[in-house]
Amino acid sequence: MSTSSVPRPEPAAPSHPVGRFDLPRIARRGIPEGAVPALALFAAVRLAGILAVILTNALRGHRLAGTLAHSWDSRWYLHIAARGYGHKMWITPEGAVQTDWAFFPLYPALIRALTAALPLTPGQAALLVAWLAAGVAAYGVYVIGHLLYGRGVATALVGLWAVMPHAVELTIAYTESLFAALAVWSLYCVLKGRWLWAGALAALAGLARPSGFAVAVAVAVAAACEAGRRRGRVPGTLWAGAVLAPLGFLGYVLWVGSRVGDLFGGYFRVQSAWGSRFDFGVGSARFVRALLLHGGGVVYTVALLVVATGLLLFALLCLDRAPLVLVVFAGVLLLLVVGGSGSFSSKPRFLLPAFPLLIPVARALARTWRARPVQAALVYGALTLTSVFVGAYVTAVAHSPL
Repeated sequence: MSTSSVPRPEPAAPSHPVGRFDLPRIARRGIPEGAVPALALFAAVRLAGILAVILTNALRGHRLAGTLAHSWDSRWYLHIAARGYGHKMWITPEGAVQTDWAFFPLYPALIRALTAALPLTPGQAALLVAWLAAGVAAYGVYVIGHLLYGRGVATALVGLWAVMPHAVELTIAYTESLFAALAVWSLYCVLKGRWLWAGALAALAGLARPSGFAVAVAVAVAAACEAGRRRGRVPGTLWAGAVLAPLGFLGYVLWVGSRVGDLFGGYFRVQSAWGSRFDFGVGSARFVRALLLHGGGVVYTVALLVVATGLLLFALLCLDRAPLVLVVFAGVLLLLVVGGSGSFSSKPRFLLPAFPLLIPVARALARTWRARPVQAALVYGALTLTSVFVGAYVTAVAHSPL
């Protein structure tokens, strides 16, 4: 499975071949064919999700858009944007000291830059960054789908990404949409052989979230396989991109370590105070056992179903022979989710950027749409309603961490 190989398009895809370094002919003239309707679908679904959150807040007597900009981690990002690091901490009932060093810097830096340049409150700036990044990410998902499989699958892929159960968290003041945008376009650059851009975007992803590690690994593995395929005769930009990719993540980890007095272990001590560590799935197994034996709230049951579905979709993705860089990215994200401790209710959010998991389903949905459009529309409508209701519940009703 080559890192830059392109699977044969679906029957409805353009008939012209897609070369490794050539955009589809339509893309040379601008936006790829069918992108506008796909992005309009994404925007409509996510707008419905936002309106559902606002309506739920109104029915519960809360601030109309309060949970969009001021939920859980959002408050930490807004505080960092306003005052910088080292000014906010929280002592848990168990005595753990949770500090703002756990939060990566790119998102609050963008919020601060926007509030300095535009007459926006920090909350408004945070939502603007999240919404713009979600659109950029959705466009990148479409472009990758179009490149690999053609218009029909690309549209289905974007549509499915819009209706993931926790997709509402792409449009609240969280880092998922920013990270997804950087990750998606880094992966696209790998598929196109643009290694410097791939490494630079991966480095930025590593400044947005700790899961930027997954992008760096995907770029590095793809670069190594490409070098092996070419028997070492590779351009210097390939190695430069591979070296660039992890610098954002590593740079922030070492910076936090230097600030807390433990260069290599300080960041991981900070995360440990939040209950976040990689324990090879021990914490996840204990949680699942307790949930199955004693039951739990709706949020945790849905989270378990999302993670279990993610594992199944990863197996299907491997069988689908998708490009290796997409498989590695999705696989490392899944590994971090399953192997990491911390609040289980947050795990579906961590899987939101793993759009390659949806590729096998998108291909099946595209085939169904051509053969049985009514049935496909009914399935997609049901998925949309589920996503809207789950999004409103987890953000405006449930008290579980996002």
